[in-house]
Amino acid sequence: MLTPTVDLHRRAWAETFDRFFALRGEPRYAEAEYFASLDGRPRFDGVATLLRARGIELPWGDPDDDTGAIDDSSAATTVTGLGNRKNRMFAEILRRDGIAPYAGSLRLLDALAETDGPDGAPIPLGVVSSSRNAAEVLRSAGIADRFGVVVDGTVAARDGLPGKPDPATFLAAAGALGIEPADVAVFEDAESGVAAAAAGRFGLVVGVDRGAGADALVASGAQTVIADLEELLA
Repeated sequence: MLTPTVDLHRRAWAETFDRFFALRGEPRYAEAEYFASLDGRPRFDGVATLLRARGIELPWGDPDDDTGAIDDSSAATTVTGLGNRKNRMFAEILRRDGIAPYAGSLRLLDALAETDGPDGAPIPLGVVSSSRNAAEVLRSAGIADRFGVVVDGTVAARDGLPGKPDPATFLAAAGALGIEPADVAVFEDAESGVAAAAAGRFGLVVGVDRGAGADALVASGAQTVIADLEELLA
């Protein structure tokens, strides 16, 4: 939503599953599977959801399972192993290509930095992400200092927080910012994230359509849908 990480994630997932399905003689990975099973979910949960949708059963595995070459047929294959291989691919793409924030998102952040809240203090901002790469992505994009709180996949694992569509990570971020959920606006581009914010009874849930589709975001609980955060400045 802040940066086009979805493009990097989609590339990494596609490469991971194309190789895995080819080894099994399965139909190729389809882009629609990203939005249906992977988008916004914690990495391992996403793998399990997609495999379940295809009727494929794999052992869950250990958090640090094999991240070797995915086309190595001798490598042990588990849910966590596939997730870890995808994460390695994502990290390699990020290091090689870097990332920049969406222009509209940066303009909104600039505007919020110049706007005081009702109490005269700066408007508190936080990031909630299922990715364990969120901090590195924010640093690479040059916007890490804009946010007082980041609750990402690493924090969720450390604190035992279930991932989206459970609202736990959003509630943790609101608590860390010292704000009641009813006073928080959530902006989300994933169906699972919108569903999490709606379940947490946040004051405003805005869907940002980066490909999931407006209808799907509304069905998940978005009160309104926009195409870009810059629309909020109109």
